[in-house]
Formats: sequence, structure tokens, C-alpha cells
Amino acid sequence: MENWLIEIMSAYGYVGIMFLIALENIFPPIPSEVILTFGGFMTTSTPMTIFGVVISATVGSVVGAIVLYMIGLQLDVARLERIVDCYGHILRITKKDIHKADAWFDQYGAWTVFFCRFIPLIRSLISIPAGMSNMNIGLFLLFTTLGTLIWNTVLVYIGAVVGDSWETVVVYMDIFSNIIYAILIFLVIFLAYLLIKRRKQV
Repeated sequence: MENWLIEIMSAYGYVGIMFLIALENIFPPIPSEVILTFGGFMTTSTPMTIFGVVISATVGSVVGAIVLYMIGLQLDVARLERIVDCYGHILRITKKDIHKADAWFDQYGAWTVFFCRFIPLIRSLISIPAGMSNMNIGLFLLFTTLGTLIWNTVLVYIGAVVGDSWETVVVYMDIFSNIIYAILIFLVIFLAYLLIKRRKQV
């Protein structure tokens, strides 16, 4: 996959970066670390600039986030309640659980969107619950843009600094991502255990 990403970026420059980052937001398995660090490296060997790479990547990120936000809008609380009516006994979820989650996101959603932009995988998928909770679109775009801008700037700058060694950064980012994935899997299992245990006590 890396070769394909590099070919597109080399051929289409800023537009290629924008397209790939938008795609990465919609399909998280595409590694943004490769796109951003190689984009930084390109600023040392082509007329491209760090500013240009960061802006194109940020625009692509916001476009991808909006797509997932719109998908989330289609899964609002009313629709989730209908799903719970049909499958709640299987999923072990009640309407009360949905309303609690929705209320929590209403209170902390903006900062959740911001900080999740620094967490692999979650940084893309967080746009869906933001849409599901009908988070104010202006607020969503503001915190999405700020978080994404910081993430993109750091990785592009690192790619520019290390130059030919940009792949080394990707290796370390892979290790970081794997650690995050392991933590997320543990949390999901732990929360599922607590949920099942609570249901049995009711």
C-alpha cells in the first residue's frame, strides 16, 4: 500500500495528499503516518512547502470528517432507539444507555473530538458519534480542524526534518498505533464485561 500512496503523492502533489488524507479519514486502515511523513520529506526534494502540505492534508482531513459526520447524522438517537427495540436484548443495550451516552457527548463532545484527533483509528471514527449526537456542525468543524491541524503539522514537520529517514518515523508510529490498539481492545473487553455483569445483577 505504501508504494501506491507514494506514487499518487509524487504524481499529484498537494491534490494527491488532500485526496489520500480524505480517503484515510473515511477508511482508517490507510496509514496517515505514511502520507504525512512522506509529504514532509517531499518538501525537501520538490518545490512543495511544509505550509502547503499541512494545509492540503488538513483540508482533506476535514472533508473526510464531514463525510463520517453526515453518516452519523443518519444514526441519530431516534433511529438507535428503534434498533434497540429490535435488537437491544441481544446487544444488551437499553434506551437509557443510549440517552446517557448522548448526554455525555453533548457535554464533552467538542473536547472529545479535539483530543481524539491524536489517537490512531479513533481520530477518524470519532466523527460518527459526533453526527449521531447532532453536535453543532460549526463546533465540530472548529475542533476537528484544530486537532487535525496540530497532528498534521507535527508529522509533516518531522518528515521534513528527518528527510530520507522518514520511514523510520513510520516504524515508530506503527509501534505507537499497535500499543493504542491493544489498549482499546482491552478497554472494549473490560467495558463489555462490566456491562454484562451489570445486566446479570439487574
